[in-house]
Amino acid sequence: MDATLTVVEPHAAAGSGLRELWGSRELLYFLVWRDIKVRYKQTLVGVAWAVLQPLLAMLILTAFFGGPARLPSEGIPYPLFAYAGLLAWTFFANALFSSSNSIAGAGPLITKVYFPRLLIPIAAVGARLLDFAIAFLLLAGLMVHYRAAFTWRLLVLPLLVIITMLLALACGLCLSALNVKYRDVNFALPHVLQFLMFATPVFYSTSMLPERLRWAAGTNPLAIVIAGFRAALFGRPFDVPALSMAALFTLLLLVFATMFFRTMEEQFADLA
Repeated sequence: MDATLTVVEPHAAAGSGLRELWGSRELLYFLVWRDIKVRYKQTLVGVAWAVLQPLLAMLILTAFFGGPARLPSEGIPYPLFAYAGLLAWTFFANALFSSSNSIAGAGPLITKVYFPRLLIPIAAVGARLLDFAIAFLLLAGLMVHYRAAFTWRLLVLPLLVIITMLLALACGLCLSALNVKYRDVNFALPHVLQFLMFATPVFYSTSMLPERLRWAAGTNPLAIVIAGFRAALFGRPFDVPALSMAALFTLLLLVFATMFFRTMEEQFADLA
């Protein structure tokens, strides 16, 4: 009996360019919705997990650092200061973790039909926007409770969210491609994220750092974006040069990550 070999490959006009991604936007919507349903399927509290994660972390940090330790919070009530940082951090970390595992978890889909593989990590990051939006509602309530002023700087917040998404996507593209071949990525990433959280001013102010270490925060794009979040939310001045450098770094990293992802793409069907 003759064996039948099925080769999954792109059609003649295929590619991973912007035009093809735009042409596949309906599939992207489907993948985003699928990721959301799968994540909250058979959970008791459902999408409330999107609030519980940063909320519980904020309560613990406030109990230990906002009270007895009295960490400086730049004149912002510590619960607000911590929750704003955790909101941005949680969005980035969850988006990165989801996208890094997206290709390895989509083996059956990849091996059956051709479509732009970039859609899978993009959808994984996009699905986390729902979590961010739900968690942001609690932040808005906290701002009302603490009588924080809502200023025009809030209009910059969507741009900061986009930068955070693109940064998570850029890192996720590289890690998702590596994770297909080296499953160590899946085990190492939680530890790396834990270290990165403490190395990034998420729940503490950069004013606590010694002068010799502040330069590190100034070169950390995630730290710059979190500072931008707080500036937008609480009416503080923006560090425009730093934000511009963070945005430029993110775009360059995204270009590199896309090229790296495409060089690994041909192996996905064999390894996923």
